[in-house]
Amino acid sequence: MVQSKLSRRAFLGSIAAFAQAPAKRRNVIFILTDDHRFDAMGFMQAQKWLKTPNLDRLAREGAHLKNAFVTTALCSPSRASILTGRYAHAHKIIDNNTAIPKGTPFFPQQLQKAGYKTAFLGKWHMGGESDAPQPGFDKWISFRGQGTYFPNPNGLNIDGKKVPQKGYITDEITDYALEWLDSLPKAQPYFMYLSHKAVHGDFVPAERHDGHYRGNAFTPPASMKPDVKGRPMWVQNQRNSWHGVEYPYHTPMTLDHYYQQYAETLMAVDENVGRVLDALQKRGQLDSTLVIYMGDNGFAFGEHGLIDKRTAYEESMRVPMLARCPELFAGGRVVDEVVANLDIMPTVFEAAGLRNALPIDGRSFLPLLQGKKIEWRDSLLYEYFWERNFPQTPTIHALRTDRFKYIRCHGIYDLDELYDLQADPGEMNNLINDPAHAKTVQTMNARLFEILEKTGGLNMPLYPDRGRQSNLRHPDRSKAAEFPESFQGPRDNPPPGASQRKKQ
Repeated sequence: MVQSKLSRRAFLGSIAAFAQAPAKRRNVIFILTDDHRFDAMGFMQAQKWLKTPNLDRLAREGAHLKNAFVTTALCSPSRASILTGRYAHAHKIIDNNTAIPKGTPFFPQQLQKAGYKTAFLGKWHMGGESDAPQPGFDKWISFRGQGTYFPNPNGLNIDGKKVPQKGYITDEITDYALEWLDSLPKAQPYFMYLSHKAVHGDFVPAERHDGHYRGNAFTPPASMKPDVKGRPMWVQNQRNSWHGVEYPYHTPMTLDHYYQQYAETLMAVDENVGRVLDALQKRGQLDSTLVIYMGDNGFAFGEHGLIDKRTAYEESMRVPMLARCPELFAGGRVVDEVVANLDIMPTVFEAAGLRNALPIDGRSFLPLLQGKKIEWRDSLLYEYFWERNFPQTPTIHALRTDRFKYIRCHGIYDLDELYDLQADPGEMNNLINDPAHAKTVQTMNARLFEILEKTGGLNMPLYPDRGRQSNLRHPDRSKAAEFPESFQGPRDNPPPGASQRKKQ
């Protein structure tokens, strides 16, 4: 893994290597959704009544990467990691307000130099002030910030021109995607980045889906219960906050209704994935095109008493990831290894027959899709940086292995966490103070800082305050948490130096 900074000269010089790569220039379609949690797919059966026939088809005819994660569970940092293959501390996008630094190389720029036509369609969301076209894309269709599900005065930016939004955004963005696809000669290699607004809150389903799941009961997670021993104070306190089940978004909403709207909003995503597959079939490119589907982060629906993302818990950092390309790998495969958003860039390069010369923190998972036994990562770093806008969640660094997850909070007086994911997949039994796991904590802490040091992550980015704060608590709900028992000291300790004075 190369860790040095990339100069403009090195970036331009690396492009020459791509023309020498002998492999087939394979078409790639990358579909990204927003806040789609890992188990919100029909075949996962997390909620028995949720149906996603086209995502199920991708898994059945392709591969399900069941342990896919993002390295920061927040829209902008995760998206920047996809485009750069770097951790947030490297690309410097640590919140949803900051634009990506000018001159940052995006991997589609290299695809362009290799003769690909490229398109970005949908939500960009790295700095909410601009929807202007970005480097690396021949076709550009986007909107400011989060955009809206139905038309709004800002409309769309199409190749630098303002154009009204005409309909439901999931359908309309796919319409533009298929129109662009139809414009390409069949011999022209292409990379399409189809980036949906859905299923970001507030969840607004298409009119044809509104009410479809009404009356279906939501099964709450076991970890939603309060007063779990070993739960950090910040988690207990977040329960009564903007991102908690007792005061969600400072409204009286219920999780039953909220998840139903989420599932109904997801229906249009699923339908439009089917439209993309049908368009590829019509072009005769269905089996030769690599289609990758993933979410930009997960989403909690009551786990640990929380909603939303940002934390290092599974439902926040774990995402759906599916891939299909019968020419490259057989269908029906389940990949168990831990993969990440960092790995999209090198995987696309390998599928396209390009050699990467950029500094990256990820690696291609294409061999895993092909069932090859290769040396793979034994742990994955997670990081989230405290946001003044949403002060409920502290700065967090975590390390996840196949067996354990170690979570280290920063800047607050509270418990760290250790979970045995095999014995405790719901992360309810915090082992941080268990003497039997002291060596595991020590080893994982050392490994976490080793990765941070190697990847340039020991300095935390800091930006000026922007935007409002969502920091209220409901006066009639949970009170502030007590300090954990492990923080209680003896009542009658002698004052400092008392033993020395007694000897004199």
